Amino acid sequence: MAAPVLAVRELSKRYGKQEALAGVDLRVEAGQLVGLLGPNGAGKSTLTKIACGLVRPSGGRVEVLGQPAGSPQARAALGYLAELFRFPGWATADELLRFHQRLAGSTGGEAERRELLDLVELAAASDKRIEAMSKGMQQRLGVAQALIGSPRLLLLDEPTSALDPVGRRIVRELLEELRRRDVAVLLNSHLLSEVELVCDHVAIIAGGRLVKAGTPQELAGPAAVEVETGSGVRTFEGATREDAPRIVADLVAAGESVYRVEVRHSSLEDVYLEAVGGVTG
Repeated sequence: MAAPVLAVRELSKRYGKQEALAGVDLRVEAGQLVGLLGPNGAGKSTLTKIACGLVRPSGGRVEVLGQPAGSPQARAALGYLAELFRFPGWATADELLRFHQRLAGSTGGEAERRELLDLVELAAASDKRIEAMSKGMQQRLGVAQALIGSPRLLLLDEPTSALDPVGRRIVRELLEELRRRDVAVLLNSHLLSEVELVCDHVAIIAGGRLVKAGTPQELAGPAAVEVETGSGVRTFEGATREDAPRIVADLVAAGESVYRVEVRHSSLEDVYLEAVGGVTG
């Protein structure tokens, strides 16, 4: 059985007396888009930095394609975009990508740079200086930078935080293309709606612990069927849309008048707030 692209086992990290991570387990498979959610200070960025080899864990283990995080083999297999990045303003988009190709040892040359700028819809800005770009353009250029060398794992820390709706759509389409290419993505985000749209799997961290995990559909499944009758509102917990006709038929057969039927779903936001205890950071 092939090793997962990212394997996190009993990961812990302490900064003095502060416990940033406390025994987190997480797997990311090839082609899987995993959304990492949690309030500020929950440990999301710490986990990401450990996976990159930028921070050493206090306990546990992180592997990329079966290799220890931070090893040359693991570093070569991943791309990373930090939340608070800064590129030199005097450089053009093409110059920045060329510089990062040298850092990554990529031999893709001009063809790779052109393809990546096309992917993030910045082909027309290849000679534009970064200081003249909008924050959204810089964010998309950062995603292009993270894809140099065709990584098998992409670690993105709040990649859509500065983007307008058009920019978020571009990044969503890019993530879907990466899925088709079998690239795994760990997406650290506060935008629950974006995570719900593109991610196959969601992991919620609070207080340094993994408190909830599953597909968005599993986590935000149907909650209840609510029926307004002549004698009041009746709620059928755990019932689905398919159960609604039977519920109505049973109520009518029992002599009830039915005025309204609503299938209620728990949103990912509801699940998130319940999992983190209402803490938003």
